Formats: sequence, C-alpha cells, structure tokens
Amino acid sequence: MAQMNMLHAINEALSIAMKADERMVIFGEDVGHFGGVFRATSGLQEQYGRERCFNTPLTEQGIAGFANGLASYGMTAVAEIQFADYIFPAFDQIVNESAKFRYRSGNQFDVGGLTFRTPYGGGIAGGHYHSQSPEAYFTQTPGLKVVVPRNPEQAKGLLLAAIRDPNPVIFFEPKRLYRASVGEVPAGDYQIELGKAQVVKQGRDITVLAWGAQMEIVEKACERAEKEGISCEIIDLRTLAPWDVDTVAKSVTKTGRLLINHEAPLTGGFAGEIAATIQQECFLSLESPISRVCGLDTPYPLIHEKEYMPDELKTFEAIKASVAF
Repeated sequence: MAQMNMLHAINEALSIAMKADERMVIFGEDVGHFGGVFRATSGLQEQYGRERCFNTPLTEQGIAGFANGLASYGMTAVAEIQFADYIFPAFDQIVNESAKFRYRSGNQFDVGGLTFRTPYGGGIAGGHYHSQSPEAYFTQTPGLKVVVPRNPEQAKGLLLAAIRDPNPVIFFEPKRLYRASVGEVPAGDYQIELGKAQVVKQGRDITVLAWGAQMEIVEKACERAEKEGISCEIIDLRTLAPWDVDTVAKSVTKTGRLLINHEAPLTGGFAGEIAATIQQECFLSLESPISRVCGLDTPYPLIHEKEYMPDELKTFEAIKASVAF
C-alpha cells in the first residue's frame, strides 16, 4: 500500500470516482486549475476537462442550489464549500431542499447523487471564521448523511462511499490533518461502509468515543491512562448521521463508562445526542455519569486556541475522573 497524506487520498478518491462515472462533476470556489485552497482537487481539471471540474462564483447558496439542480437531473454532483464556516449561507438549500427532495416527491425524484465536501475544525490558527466544527447542525436533518474521516485510508474509502451513496452526504474533512496525517492507503477503488463505527482499540474500563481530528487526541489521552492502569476502549464514530448506536451501546455495556470528545462547543454538540441515547440504552450498565470533553461555548478564539481545544490533558483528566467516580 502506498503512503500518502489525507489530501492525496481525497484527490485520488475524486479521480477514481470521476473516471468510473462520466456523470460526475466537481465544482466550487477555486477548485479548477488552482486545485482548491488546500489543493484537494489539484490536477482534476487538467485530467477530466473544464466541463467536469470548474470554478463557481463566491456564493455558497448558489453552489448548493446548483448542486441540487444537477443532482435532480441524475448527475453526480460533488460540491466543495471552501471552509465549513462558509456553509451557513447554503444552509437553507441543504436542509430544506437537498434533505427533503426525495420525501416531498414521494420518492419520485431525488438528489441522491449529491455530496458536499468541506474542511472543518481548528488547530491551524485560522481564527473564528476558519476554525468552526458545525457538524451537529446537520445531524438533526432527516435525509442527510454526515461523515467525518480520521486518516487517509478512511478519507479515500469513506469519500468513495459518500459519492456513491443514494442519499445526499455532507463530508467534513479535518483540515488540520490534511498534510499532518500520513498513512498507508489501499490502491485502487474501495469503499468503507457509511453508518458503521470502528472499534479502534479494545478495552475494559471505559469507552472513549470521538471522530475526525479528535481521534488522535483521544488516543494520546488513552495512552496516558493505560500507564495508570486504566484500560480504554476507543471508538471512531466515522458517520454521525446515521450513527452506529449498536456498536457504541455494546461497548458501554461492557465497560460501564463513556467519554465523548468533540471539537465543537459543548452546548448543542453531537455528544449530547449520543449521551442521551446511550443512557437510555445502557442505563443499568453505567458505573459513572457520561462525560463530555468538548470545545468551549464561545466563538472560536484565535489567541486562546490552545485553551479552547478539548486536548489530550483535558481528556486524560476526564477519563481518570470517570473511572474514580
């Protein structure tokens, strides 16, 4: 298997999908000859032509509306929103049109060939307009799937699955890992099933759950905990909508404890939904309250980015507190 970073893996997935599907087009701000602000689409216009990989005006609502139109006519539309922070002007098109197209027609027509790619999260000194994690806004919307990879292998396999899924998908890419995450990636065309969490490490004492860039953080925190005799089971959720309740509940039934880590603010974050469901499913197995280690309930602070992040030490301390409860 080849070693590549996450950007390379995403670019390869897009190229494979375009080669296999002549109906597929990629569009967004600067995605053409420039290859996107992070170069995720580099070389695709040269390889597949300006008709299939092209720039759009600087209008996220327009990008999403155009994507809905293309997908409704049977095209495979892959739209890039340059930063997840910019997705809010497109919110109406995504949650009121993309998500409801199939439902409002009684399944007579749909936009199932639609994928929105967007880089999310902090850790790059981007400030409050280039660092947000808005995934939870979309998990409440029936008709959308929400997917977040943690490494290059997942980025390629999950993106190929998202593009081919018969439902609209929002694919959040952890941008601080674009070049920092390097690993072995299988050659050729493969898919990772959406809606299935991955048990990254087996453990006995506590289940630690995260997704995307925070997986690296919780793995380091769990290494610290292991040195103090705490056995951690680590789960990567991968898909937030629909999320894999069965895998998480099975793990928590075994360990009796759950800690959820995400970069988005605590209030209204997806950890709250997970906690509510798991306490309902596993109430009689819980040995301590479910813990959440999340971002702060403030706008993303550039100068205090380090303090804002739900980091390794905060997670380690929360693991110890949960086990000692």
